[in-house]
Amino acid sequence: QTGYTEPWLELYSMEWGLREDLRDCVVAAAPYGGPIALLRNSRRDKTPSARPLLEIYSASGLLLASVPWKSGQLVHLGWTAGEDLLCIQEDGTVLVYNLFCEFKRHFSMGNEVLQNHVLEAQVFHTEFGTGVAILTGALRFSLATNIDDLKLRRLPEVPGLQKPPPCWTVLAQDRVTMVLLAMGQELFLLDNTSCSVLVRHFGNLGWACAVSAVTTVPWGEKFCEFNTGIRSPPKQMVWCTRPRSRQRAVVLAWERQLMVVGNSSESIRFVLDEDSYLVPELDGVRILSRSSHEFLHEIPEASQEIFRIASMAPGALLLEAQKEYEKESQKADEYLREIREQQLLPEAVGQCIEAAGYEHEPDTQKSLLRAASFGKCFLDKFPPEGFVRMCQDLRVLNAIRDYQIGIPLTFTQYKQLTIEVLLDRLVLRRLYPLAIRICEFLRLPEMQGVSRILAHWACYKVQQKDKSDEEVAQAINQKLGDTAGISYSDIATRAYDCGRAELAIKLLEYEPRSGEQVPLLLKMKRSKLALGKAIESGDTDLVYTVVLHLKNELNRGSFFMTLQNQPVALSLYRQFCRHQERETLKDLYNQDDNHQELGNLHVLGGYCQRRIEGRVAALQNALDEFYKAKNDFAAKATEEQIKLLRLQRHLQEELDKPYLDLSLHDTVATLILDGHHKRAEQLYRDFRIPDKRYWWLKINALATRGDWEEMEKFSKSKKSPIGYLPFVEVAVKHHNRYEAKKYAPRVPPEQRVKAFVLVGDLEQAAEAAIERKNEAEMSLVLSRCSPGTDGALAERLNRARAQLLKK
Repeated sequence: QTGYTEPWLELYSMEWGLREDLRDCVVAAAPYGGPIALLRNSRRDKTPSARPLLEIYSASGLLLASVPWKSGQLVHLGWTAGEDLLCIQEDGTVLVYNLFCEFKRHFSMGNEVLQNHVLEAQVFHTEFGTGVAILTGALRFSLATNIDDLKLRRLPEVPGLQKPPPCWTVLAQDRVTMVLLAMGQELFLLDNTSCSVLVRHFGNLGWACAVSAVTTVPWGEKFCEFNTGIRSPPKQMVWCTRPRSRQRAVVLAWERQLMVVGNSSESIRFVLDEDSYLVPELDGVRILSRSSHEFLHEIPEASQEIFRIASMAPGALLLEAQKEYEKESQKADEYLREIREQQLLPEAVGQCIEAAGYEHEPDTQKSLLRAASFGKCFLDKFPPEGFVRMCQDLRVLNAIRDYQIGIPLTFTQYKQLTIEVLLDRLVLRRLYPLAIRICEFLRLPEMQGVSRILAHWACYKVQQKDKSDEEVAQAINQKLGDTAGISYSDIATRAYDCGRAELAIKLLEYEPRSGEQVPLLLKMKRSKLALGKAIESGDTDLVYTVVLHLKNELNRGSFFMTLQNQPVALSLYRQFCRHQERETLKDLYNQDDNHQELGNLHVLGGYCQRRIEGRVAALQNALDEFYKAKNDFAAKATEEQIKLLRLQRHLQEELDKPYLDLSLHDTVATLILDGHHKRAEQLYRDFRIPDKRYWWLKINALATRGDWEEMEKFSKSKKSPIGYLPFVEVAVKHHNRYEAKKYAPRVPPEQRVKAFVLVGDLEQAAEAAIERKNEAEMSLVLSRCSPGTDGALAERLNRARAQLLKK
């Protein structure tokens, strides 16, 4: 390979000061240019008192954090997809640390593992999340496919397994997680229910194994066979592939020696000066040693086409044309004409843009992009979006590849990871300024970029205890202000979780949404402050939430006293109690000596009683409270209701007819309808029903009953307090004009016309109207006259009305 690009690329010169070889350390490197974790002894003498150090470095060898290892015997280190470090111990306990060696949590792989210990372990990734697989001292495999939703699964026993297998790995296929292991000359596959032999008599396959992310041949079929010529098994074996490439290669590592084997009889051997550690990547292999960090990969097709010796590919010609153009040479025109004659200029531009993405050196990137820009000038309709996007992507990649940042992502890895995940990883490393600059450069939406990063920065800020609560709160507010998408309550929650309750309260003052303040205040047991915030919000549901929380938190007396100082909360709680807890409402009114409301409660409670004795007792209590409240009207009404209830019960028992729960008027009307006139008269006198009301009740009831004789007798009993027009109206309403006519002459003159009209006696109505010389009454009678039968009467009324109008 010649030209600008090489398959073996040096990423960084490592300056982490390792004194031990990597083989003497427990090592784990996260994919996608992730951090490196080491567990090593910090002293050369290796004395028993020396504590190993757990160290985390960036990919460029900068120390991020270190901590003395004080826990149990470590078996394996591994990284989660979210770049948390998993430390798997011999007793089956898994400790979880963040990038800065800060302990987050732990979990156990179960009692069986605790008893048999962990011999070997692996961390793997599937669509379900990050998983852990272990081999116990009982030579049984157990695994959990997602550590965030821990469900341990014990795999079947491997027949004939007497010692740990030379190699094993985890295979995830079709949403099923399995273990692939080699023993002797056989390859076994362990799934949920069985252990099956996948391949028999397959040489020394048990020495090392690795699973490719892409499978091109069926299980059990031999892809290729290669004799390494080395008797000792490799320390590591990983696949070195590129997505969508037809080439497949495996990298094997021995002590200070690497071998790359493809699908042919050829291989490439590399002799190294130092021990190495292989990190498989999406599109290659990272190679770590004490002094360097390198990347071995298949050269992409676009780069091969451009940089191949004597290449006549469109991209290669365009690159040469641009170089000659800079030299002001006429060869530039010759190269360009050759491309244009073949109509390959768009392909050449695209090839240069694509190749620029795969290059690690900025000078090579610029050279290719200048060539693409040069070629675009000779195209009329070449879309610029791809060129612009590649320039943006390369600026981002060059920024994060910087030694101080130490994230050596390739273009392929970057596109697979996505910009959102990259920003999250910068935030995890607390590289907030760079993350914000990238967001601004790419013009990401506020909620997707800057706001989220600032919120993370604030959450980190609250963990720094070198400044006072006031200073931290002000610094956060000055930085964040009213930025859209920022939740001060989330930041305050983080402060509280860090043990800074007062800082959390100060931060909540900047939270504009009261509904977001209240839950944290309740969690902090600042219930009274939460109640004030809930009332300020005007959200009744929120107030109810806090009040009910207070009720469960405080004793009864303190709870009532708290509500006394908050009228809005007290009023809402009373409404709640009125529907749910009436006994509590009585206690509230008793505490306030509110006899009026107590009386009302007794009345409501009384009518929830089915038995009349209970109802009367409740009303008696209400009567006492109304007297204490000096509400004579309510007391008198309650007293009469008690009297009515007792009378209704007596009537019901004596007459065997339901009278309970009828109103006084309905009781009187029912008695009249049933012909019990004397009993109705008795109620009329006992309850001092007004005369007019009683007469209306009685004539309506008698008319409904059809007792016209009793009605006429009643009309003559004494002078009617309501007059006699109601008698006419009630009789007409019940379709008895004959009875109605009896009362019309008794109606006073001012109502007589209406009465005669109601009974249909138009002659008498006309006489009365003419006699009263009332034009409106004459018009009323005229409106009822029929032209055919009442012509003479109408003429008479018209003459009388005309004479009246002349005057």
